[in-house]
Amino acid sequence: MKATQANFAATAARAARECRTFYFCGPDEAGAHDAAQAIVALLPAGIERVELAGADLRKDPVLLSDEARSTSLFGGARYIFVRTAGDETSEAVENLLADEVEACPVLIVATSATDKSRVAKLLAERKDALVAMFYAPDLPAVAQAVRTMADSAGVRIDGALAERIAKACALDTRMARSEIEKLALYLDAGPQAPRTADAEALDAIGAKNEDDGFMPIVNCVLGGDVGRLSAELTRLRELSLNPVGLLLAFERRAAQLAQLAARMGPRGDVQRFMESERQARRVFFRDAPDLTNQLRRWRGKRLTRLVERLVALHRELMANSQSAGLLLAQGLTEIARAAAAVERVR
Repeated sequence: MKATQANFAATAARAARECRTFYFCGPDEAGAHDAAQAIVALLPAGIERVELAGADLRKDPVLLSDEARSTSLFGGARYIFVRTAGDETSEAVENLLADEVEACPVLIVATSATDKSRVAKLLAERKDALVAMFYAPDLPAVAQAVRTMADSAGVRIDGALAERIAKACALDTRMARSEIEKLALYLDAGPQAPRTADAEALDAIGAKNEDDGFMPIVNCVLGGDVGRLSAELTRLRELSLNPVGLLLAFERRAAQLAQLAARMGPRGDVQRFMESERQARRVFFRDAPDLTNQLRRWRGKRLTRLVERLVALHRELMANSQSAGLLLAQGLTEIARAAAAVERVR
C-alpha cells in the first residue's frame, strides 16, 4: 500500500486496521513523523511503545524481528517505533518479513530515504504494509496545518498569523505544534474554552525563526569552524534557543546535503555542481558558499554517520529534556571537530 501527504489522511484508518509494517519517508521529515504519530493514535489505547534505532538494527539485523514477536513484560499489546537513516534497516526488515509468526505493528521513520529505497521496495506491494512518501511542504499547506492544530487546541488564529508561525518554524510542523501549545498555555485556551491569538501573544511566547539564530550555528558546526564554536554556543544559551528546534535545523540541513550529494554523484566536482545548482535556482545564492563547504566535508559514509549521530542526539534530547542544552553542546562540539578534521578541497 502506498500513500503521500495528499491522500494519507484518507488512508490512515484503513492502514492502521490492515497493516503491520509502516514506512514513512521523504524530504519532509516533520510530515513523516506526524503521519507516524497519526497511526499511533489509531492503535489500541494503552499499547506499549518500544523504540529502536536504525544503527542498532544495522548491527543486529535480527533484533527487529525478535522484538516484534516478543511479548510485553505485563502481557499487553505493544508496537515498535524506529528512527533510522537511509536504508540501514533493510536487512532487519527482510528478516521481519521472512518470519511467518505474526508481529506487532512496526513503524519506521526514515530520514534521507525515498519510496525508491530498498526498504520501500520490500514493502510497497504488500497488503499488510504501508509506504508513505512525504514531499517538501509549501507555505500554504503548512499554514493550513497550523490553523488545524490551533483549532484543535482551542486557539483561534487568522491566515496571516498561521503563515507567520509556519515561516518562523521553517515549515516544520513539529516546531509549529510546539508554538501552538505554548500559545494555548499562554492564553489559557482549550477546546472547551477557545481564545483568539494575535501577533502580540505570539511575540510574548518568544517564537523565533531560523534566521534569528539557527543557521549561524548550523553553518559553524557543519563547516568545521571550531574557533567560532564557543561564541555560538554562548549565543545559543543567551538567546534561549530551543535545543530540539535547533537540532531539527541540523537534520533539515543534513537532509539537504544528502539530496545534493545524491544528485551530484560520488565523483562529481563540488564547486561546479553547486554553481550549476545556484544558477538553476535550486539553491539560494546566499546559502551556496556554506553548502559548498559542507558538501565537501559531508559526503558518502561521513554523511551517513552524520545523519546517524543527529538521530541519536535527537533521541538523547527527548529522553533527557532537563539536560538537553548540555547534551546538545557536547554533540555539536563532536560534529564540529569531525568536520574540521576533513581537509578542505580547494
